[in-house]
Amino acid sequence: MKPISFVIITYNRVADTTQLLQNISSLDDAETLLQEVIVVNNASADDYTTVKNYIAQTPTIPFIYKDAPENLGVTRGRNFALQFATGEFIIFLDDDAVLQNKDALRQVIRSFNQAGIDGKETAIVSFKVLYYDTLDMQENALPHKQFAKYKDKKHFFTYYFAGGAHAIKKKVLDEVGNLPDAFFYGMEEYDLSYRILDKGYCIKYDSTIVMLHKESPLGRKTRSEKQRMMWVNKSTVAYTYLPFQYFLTTAIMWSIEYLRKTGFDVKGWLQGWNLVSRIPSQTNRQALRKSTLDYLEKVEARLWY
Repeated sequence: MKPISFVIITYNRVADTTQLLQNISSLDDAETLLQEVIVVNNASADDYTTVKNYIAQTPTIPFIYKDAPENLGVTRGRNFALQFATGEFIIFLDDDAVLQNKDALRQVIRSFNQAGIDGKETAIVSFKVLYYDTLDMQENALPHKQFAKYKDKKHFFTYYFAGGAHAIKKKVLDEVGNLPDAFFYGMEEYDLSYRILDKGYCIKYDSTIVMLHKESPLGRKTRSEKQRMMWVNKSTVAYTYLPFQYFLTTAIMWSIEYLRKTGFDVKGWLQGWNLVSRIPSQTNRQALRKSTLDYLEKVEARLWY
């Protein structure tokens, strides 16, 4: 058994996906370390013949191409792919990205084998993310909200991870379960992180593994529906795992953020509050242990929103 599996979910980016597969194939020791590279076409309308041809022409890399039965979204798409992953470490990358350093696979293994914080085992390694064109750091991909304080650190322990640029131990997913299927888009990283931390593991950021992201530094256009999903999902996570006051502050602060990001879409704002108001009656609380809350305090987690 080789140690590493890759998971890639595609979203109408044929050229980018092909470049990513070429990038993976060129990594040091790829043939030795890769158990499989799982490519899931998430019900794209584009023609993926180019991708399929590259896979057929590259038999030395264990590509597995699968068509999703429908647009599964981010979380269900990754969960769909996970049924085919058998490596000890599973790397998740966005399809509009490449890995910068040729030794990335070796660096992933090295990082997991290093000691965790307070004797805890590292469950997730989150990568450094730079913009592809400018090589500037992508602020919202650093897994800590105190960007100025943490951006120059080589590594640190933290409380969530970059969803499209990380590696996770398969045994941890087997223990805590996959990403939350109910979250079509956004905040699934927090839900999984809290479950993992509550099992006594830790999460690590490691700048020696670098992903180059082709997203514009100006960001993608905010859609009201996506912004509302993030608001509702983050509120659901806060209600499920954190002391109740954090649910209230998260719901309020994200409702303000929704208005700001959507140009005061009042109709969508009311729809969001309708969904948030139902969370206490539709969600089972799984309050984090005190030791987990102590860990969150130690790594300076932002819990208010």
